[in-house]
Amino acid sequence: MTISALTILVVGIVVVLVFAAAGWAFKTANRLDRLHVRVDLASQALDAALARRAVVARSIGAGLGSEGRELIAAADNAEHADPVDRENAENTVSAALAQVDPATLRSQLVSELADAETRVMIARRFYNDAVRDTLALRNRRLVRWLQLGGTAPRPQYFEIVERPAP
Repeated sequence: MTISALTILVVGIVVVLVFAAAGWAFKTANRLDRLHVRVDLASQALDAALARRAVVARSIGAGLGSEGRELIAAADNAEHADPVDRENAENTVSAALAQVDPATLRSQLVSELADAETRVMIARRFYNDAVRDTLALRNRRLVRWLQLGGTAPRPQYFEIVERPAP
């Protein structure tokens, strides 16, 4: 039995296509892994910014006396909330901070609050951008079919009310 040139050409083309598809899948899986790492790092930065805002909120609440107990309780609840309930707890902190009159605070606390809220806003945007990019790649048809996302959980957006800094 002899192998014709056409058979060799067809087998060669099939081998090249298989290697190209495997290379694409490998490259896409690595990109998806890097995006998941980016989401994790952005999540850690967001947690740190929210923790800093909680510290500032507690400082403000301590300076307000009996009226600040609600703010201190909201900050404590937000820091210890489950990931599922974190958005609602942080919105409660935002609402409590919105009720505080900046004119009654020391200027140092006002600037710390403004800085903390700006950092939360920036960290949330970075996190949501990372989630958007990750979900865009995970939602591609071939990525879903080949299960290139592996066992990593699908990231979720973090939506809280932004208010302008005082």
